[in-house]
Amino acid sequence: MRREGILTVVSGFSGAGKGTVMKRLMELYGDTYALSVSATSRAPRPGEEEGREYFFKTEDEFKEMISKGRLIEYAKYVNHYYGTPAEYVFSQMKEGKDVILEIETQGALQVKEKYPDTLLVFITPPSAEELHSRLSSRGTETDEVIAQRLSQAAEEAVLMPRYDYIVINENGRVDACARELHGLIQSQHGASGRCRELIEKMKTGLSTFSKGE
Repeated sequence: MRREGILTVVSGFSGAGKGTVMKRLMELYGDTYALSVSATSRAPRPGEEEGREYFFKTEDEFKEMISKGRLIEYAKYVNHYYGTPAEYVFSQMKEGKDVILEIETQGALQVKEKYPDTLLVFITPPSAEELHSRLSSRGTETDEVIAQRLSQAAEEAVLMPRYDYIVINENGRVDACARELHGLIQSQHGASGRCRELIEKMKTGLSTFSKGE
């Protein structure tokens, strides 16, 4: 019996290191997972390729995808649409791949509402002080931008209780964090709610035996 893939959404604060964790997860367990590629209505930037960074659509094409229900979730940022195409996600899951969406909190909750079996995982540093330190140590952003990111993080923190699991990404423990995330996702395959077909077969078969047939 081929098992269907798990749909997982990974979110985290800017500076939490979720991108690094995701990269390591794919290095360790790449054959197990498929990372979802988002669609966007913005134009490609230099070096970006269709189907790698994004599926690039015109605004009209994107709106058509919305109207036809072909997106799992979508949002509009700075005059451009971004969203997750359903066809890619569910085709990968049918092939047995566990699909991961790396998206922000609002999109994550949209997905959970539409698909309650979705696993939500939030990646965070061990403390607010550590998050501030990581953002400051980048040396690439102004104090104003750092303050904006911390303000956004404060809003996101309010939604953390709505996630199924919280994974702490401590300094120097990226491998451990990636393995923890892998373990959480794989454990979902044994959840009773995902084994309904097997449960029904067992119930039917054992009922037959109990009747002496």
